[in-house]
Amino acid sequence: MTHPIYNKNVLVTGAGGFIGSSLVQSLVEHGAAVRAFVRYNSRGDIGLLQLLNPDIYDAIDIIPGDIRDSNAIASAAKNVDTIIHLGALISIPYSYVHPVEVVESNVLGTLNVLQACRTQGCRLVHTSTSEVYGTALRTPIDEDHPLQGQSPYSASKIGADKLVESYVRSFDVQAVTIRPFNTYGPGQSARAVIPTIITQALTQDVIHLGNLHAKRDFTYLSDTVNGFLKAAQLEQFNGEVINLGSGAEISIGELADLIIEIIGRPVSIKLEQERLRPDKSEVMRLISDNSKARQFLNWQPKVDIREGLSLTIDWIREHLELFRIGKYER
Repeated sequence: MTHPIYNKNVLVTGAGGFIGSSLVQSLVEHGAAVRAFVRYNSRGDIGLLQLLNPDIYDAIDIIPGDIRDSNAIASAAKNVDTIIHLGALISIPYSYVHPVEVVESNVLGTLNVLQACRTQGCRLVHTSTSEVYGTALRTPIDEDHPLQGQSPYSASKIGADKLVESYVRSFDVQAVTIRPFNTYGPGQSARAVIPTIITQALTQDVIHLGNLHAKRDFTYLSDTVNGFLKAAQLEQFNGEVINLGSGAEISIGELADLIIEIIGRPVSIKLEQERLRPDKSEVMRLISDNSKARQFLNWQPKVDIREGLSLTIDWIREHLELFRIGKYER
């Protein structure tokens, strides 16, 4: 049995972001009435929502605010059936520089969302991250793998995940936690490794990177969004934690070589000290056990790494003006 998303009122936090904006589009296409919560700024910047087709854009209710403001979240959540909570500060390098802001946004922001769910009876799809696992102690990583705070960012997400768990247990909040593994695709900023490699490989003769040996499990955007849609339509939310990952791993060096091969121009790779994480903070290996997603959500990845990279390269080639090429983005 499912809880169909059509004809439902859905609030998406972090709606202007990479995954959030694509999810907003899919929700509208599935017939949901969508409120898109975006972080207020004086420029009126709504992030990637500005790239949506006009018919999708006109169908959404954009709500500017700050996720750290409990009143803003409570107001946005009125008469909402489901909150899909993606709002967060997600950069690991930024968390080294501004850990207080990261913790306030990710922990306090999640607390505000949970309070809204508790008082107004909303269902919650909460977004975690594979970074909460730290370097794999066993592979593939299932949902029972120990949590390791190897950066202020990952620690903030562990805190947020545990708050969700506590509200399920303490207040019977209906919630499910989705744990994506390194989503990539059109629209992702160059603070992530794949756009960093692609933008440089398209325009420069040298790619500047950090750790080439770390291994990651990359999942294409449409597969991740499909996982969120399936989660939002579960009949029962009982605090389940569910990985969304491809179940395959690739090192950053191998990834760069593959991107260079697909682009088809000679490019060399240069290591840059600034791009390295502190030794004890670096996560060396992430690979998902996605069997729970297959069982609970009837979900499986459909886009393999070569196809996904080709689609991403095509999009970035057409939108190079959106990137500050070669600059290290925190």
